[in-house]
Amino acid sequence: MSLLNNQTEIARAIEAAPLLSPVASQLLQISAKADHELKDIIDLVKCDSILTARLLKVVNSAAMGLRHQISSVEHAVNYLGERMVVSIAVAECTAELFSKPLDGYEGESGQLWKHELFTAIAARAVARHAKGDLPPDMAFTAGLLHDIGKAILSEFLQGTSRSVLADIVQGNTADYLTAEQSRLGLDHSIVGFELAKHWKLPEMLQQVIRHHHHPDQADSPSRVLAYAVHLGDILAMMSGNGTGSDSMQYHLKQDYTEYFNISKDELALLLLESTEEFNKVEASLAIAEEK
Repeated sequence: MSLLNNQTEIARAIEAAPLLSPVASQLLQISAKADHELKDIIDLVKCDSILTARLLKVVNSAAMGLRHQISSVEHAVNYLGERMVVSIAVAECTAELFSKPLDGYEGESGQLWKHELFTAIAARAVARHAKGDLPPDMAFTAGLLHDIGKAILSEFLQGTSRSVLADIVQGNTADYLTAEQSRLGLDHSIVGFELAKHWKLPEMLQQVIRHHHHPDQADSPSRVLAYAVHLGDILAMMSGNGTGSDSMQYHLKQDYTEYFNISKDELALLLLESTEEFNKVEASLAIAEEK
């Protein structure tokens, strides 16, 4: 198939992708604003009975160890925090995309979601060390969606993993992103960007999805956030929570120290911290998904 035909088919796949629910879309809009309040999240959750039920199920589970049952949305959101609310909402709406195997990357079912979740947690941890103002929950939300393009692109990369890795090892291509471009005329960050526009996600999230491998190319308002997700993405792959054959086939931008007070030794500590948090959050989300 020619590059033009590939791009046409990929564009159709983006248009056919399931839309986010109105509540999930609004949650992402709100959480992307630096000046939002938790009350904004609570008011929105109250409008969605399914999301409310899932939150109450998680907060009252044995894993939380509460002595008294929580029955109000306000108490549930205050206890669980914004990141858990956004995670449950996004998981509910993107299950069809995030749960399927990434055959084009030789990734297993659910592997993409685990990678997104770990990246979100790590990006949030990185954001706490920003030299400027970067709300950690905003970094979490951006990390949770950064690789959505792979869910679409995977189908068009089937059977290419071995040749891509050979090209990288032999120095014929710089990284997996470049290999995607040479084979399809675009890469997963571009596809994710187009899907983010299709979903009408906030401009800042669109920018991060587009530039998470090259955060220096993001526009000025989004650049620090893009670097946080870039680091979170690398930490996720280092933890073993990659998306398959492309894991560790990208380059860390060494100039991240311009934006964060993080040494290389501290990156290792953030990896340990994020792994511990990931295990807790993953267990809680598994409870939410139980029927």
